[in-house]
Amino acid sequence: MIDYKLKKLSKFLTDNKYSVATAESCTGGLLSSRFTDISGSSEFVKLNFVTYANEAKENVLMVPHSILEKFGAVSEDCAYRMAEGLHNNTNCDLAICTTGIAGPTGGSEEKPVGLMFVSVYFNQHIFVKKFVFPSFIPRKLMKFIFSQAAISFAYDIVKKSI
Repeated sequence: MIDYKLKKLSKFLTDNKYSVATAESCTGGLLSSRFTDISGSSEFVKLNFVTYANEAKENVLMVPHSILEKFGAVSEDCAYRMAEGLHNNTNCDLAICTTGIAGPTGGSEEKPVGLMFVSVYFNQHIFVKKFVFPSFIPRKLMKFIFSQAAISFAYDIVKKSI
């Protein structure tokens, strides 16, 4: 099933000849998969990365090691740098990045299971939003909810900017 916001976002990208790129951690490629589920997505999907390990965030997206040490991979600072690095790496028009804790293990009081940061680069600006979902949600469903939140956030930013 392809939801309304994903369809609208895809149509916007196609109509404007814009490209999208994703860098995913907690969604593990699901965000990319959802975009490529759309017929004609080759017109707007530019490049997608699964940067699950910190090393990938550093080497592919150029997230500084100091950011990962000081704030961790699941942080607003890391998410911001992921979007910056993804845009710089791909020159995409829209960059969408996810980092979070899908569970059921992991997490802490400070960073619980269900915590996710989404960053979006669009129109020369980077936006970051924190989401916290209930920790009891099963991992596969959590990843879907994370991907849906990322799509919705990107859609809302694009909609406001045009």
